[in-house]
Amino acid sequence: MAQTNRARPPKKRAPITREAVLAAALELADSEGAEALTMRKLADRIGVEAMSIYYHVPNKEAILTGLVDLVFAEIELPTTERGWRAAMHDRAVSARAVLVRHRWAIGLMDSRRDPGLATLRHHDAVIGALRAGGFSIAGAAHAFSALDSYIYGFVLQELSLPFDTSEELTEVAEGIVTEMPVGEFPHLTEMAAGHALLPGYSYANEFEIGLDLILDSLEQRLPLPGWGEAGTSR
Repeated sequence: MAQTNRARPPKKRAPITREAVLAAALELADSEGAEALTMRKLADRIGVEAMSIYYHVPNKEAILTGLVDLVFAEIELPTTERGWRAAMHDRAVSARAVLVRHRWAIGLMDSRRDPGLATLRHHDAVIGALRAGGFSIAGAAHAFSALDSYIYGFVLQELSLPFDTSEELTEVAEGIVTEMPVGEFPHLTEMAAGHALLPGYSYANEFEIGLDLILDSLEQRLPLPGWGEAGTSR
């Protein structure tokens, strides 16, 4: 008697969770930018109807808040084990690497009115490391602001440059120098030839140099009595 072939039941799709929705949203933002993030595109990426997503996140703003929290969770939390300066240095280097990896995120990092737990945990750890290092409450706020302004500003400039590799930098710089009227911009020519076009130069190397300048300044101000408190501006 011939054996009857029974159709296999369709494979069950893994249940959708908030974590799965945010993971798919992160992939979409990384590949196409946060502005491309829509419920329909997200649903297509997951393989569900758009309405299914609303069971897990109420709207796009909630998704953006969740994405910011995921990005903050990737940044190394500062600790007090090696002192405030090492903590701020390592945290800044980690933050830059994360923001370069998620190029869309920088404009959203501090924009959330209802930040997630990873965001709050990160901010609390930064403030805690500064306070443990001897900064007053106001001084910690000033240091936090200065460091984040530098990190975010550097990454914005880095991501906007018209080159990614040293070879592309050489091509761009040489093209600019070639087009400049001879002798009219001596300082630009000097910097290009004596710095940017040297073998092994990378704009990314400028980050830690600038970071050390800020940390040096904070370190010098830290012993000043009352630095950062109301009425003191030295």
